[in-house]
Amino acid sequence: MNDFLALAAGMLLGAMFFGGLWWTVRQGLSSKWPALWFFCSLMIRMSIALLGFFAVGGGDWARWLLCLVGFVLSRLAVGFLARSSEGDAAYPSRGASHAP
Repeated sequence: MNDFLALAAGMLLGAMFFGGLWWTVRQGLSSKWPALWFFCSLMIRMSIALLGFFAVGGGDWARWLLCLVGFVLSRLAVGFLARSSEGDAAYPSRGASHAP
């Protein structure tokens, strides 16, 4: 597997992991059993990510590193997309204090 494919695989794994987390939060908050949603989602997402890392990385540390870089880049991309789709109401100003 060449370096570009390792980076692309990491980006795909990251998009699935963090996209799945974003979807789980949206579904779990309105669910009757949110703990079940979050636990099952964590197990599925973690299993896919770990199996993907082992399949891509093999015994080469450079492929592991490139896969990790792609994973982190996907984290940044999904965070940006989630933030822009929610609007300003979902992320209130951190300057406001509710303490007396």
